[in-house]
Amino acid sequence: MKLNRKKLQEAVGAEILSNEQADRLWSFLEKHPTAGPRFDFTHVLYYMGGLTAIGAMTVFMTLGWENFGGWGIFGISMAYAVFGVFMANMFRSRGYHVPAAICATFTVAMTPLAIYGLQQAMGWWPDSTQYQDYHRYIRYHWLYIEFGTLVVGAVMAYVYRYPFLQMVIAATLWYLSMDLAAMIAGGRPDWELRANVSMWFGLANILFAFYVDFRSRKSADYSFWLYLAGVLAFWGGMTSLDSSSEVSRFFYFVINLLMIGFGVLISRRVFVIFGGIGCSFYLGHLAFSVFKASWLFPIALAAIGFVIIYLGVLWQKNEKKMTATMRSYLPDSLKEMLDNRSA
Repeated sequence: MKLNRKKLQEAVGAEILSNEQADRLWSFLEKHPTAGPRFDFTHVLYYMGGLTAIGAMTVFMTLGWENFGGWGIFGISMAYAVFGVFMANMFRSRGYHVPAAICATFTVAMTPLAIYGLQQAMGWWPDSTQYQDYHRYIRYHWLYIEFGTLVVGAVMAYVYRYPFLQMVIAATLWYLSMDLAAMIAGGRPDWELRANVSMWFGLANILFAFYVDFRSRKSADYSFWLYLAGVLAFWGGMTSLDSSSEVSRFFYFVINLLMIGFGVLISRRVFVIFGGIGCSFYLGHLAFSVFKASWLFPIALAAIGFVIIYLGVLWQKNEKKMTATMRSYLPDSLKEMLDNRSA
């Protein structure tokens, strides 16, 4: 639950806090430098500046950097990485953990460029592609960059333990799933094979994210970005598969329903969002293909929609009781994790 000024005023109205206590508590929270990310002007500036710097050295990298040559690119990248570590340590020592996390993440984001420069300098680069293509095309030889980035990211995450560091790691895992598929396919445009590799890699990533979520249940949320990357790879691969029968399409619909239920259970909206999109795809297929000329289908679908709304009302009225009942069958450690994530 997010604490804001309105909730403190409600606590005052309920005679839980006095006006003076509410003002002092809010003043303390505003000035506390170790507070997590919030949607305010200060944090917007933090993330806008950080993402601009990261984007400049990744997605928006221009061809002009090729003029520096391999050793030039490697040297400049290492200088930027050292600067990122220096800024992260400085901010962390002063208690400003959000900008420290952003600077540490910037250092990890420099890793792909540094590895690319090193490969160019050593003559190990296999073709005429350039770093600018890394974020646009799927190529098997990006694997060295991705594995190197994961190693650096793991070290930085171990040293600094900031959840935002998982953003670069998660994006790299997503890239890795696509490039591994290209390697297994032998460079051939085998769409079904790539979709299968992406789907199974995404499922493994989701399981890893759940493990991280469980291990960090008493601390910060280190698994958000890992869940996002896993769901993107799994759901994207599953959706890309060629469904040759209505049975397989219905099975796709059921999996998306299970994703929604799982997302609600573990309090992760990413499963609910993509599961809902998948269900919409299936219903759209029914409307425009299977029941194209049926006058009854829209009526039945509308009725189903209202039934779902009614189920939502029932769920809202009995959510605490039903959630407690479902979670009563789970181990205590897992219940603790879910309770912490739902708070």
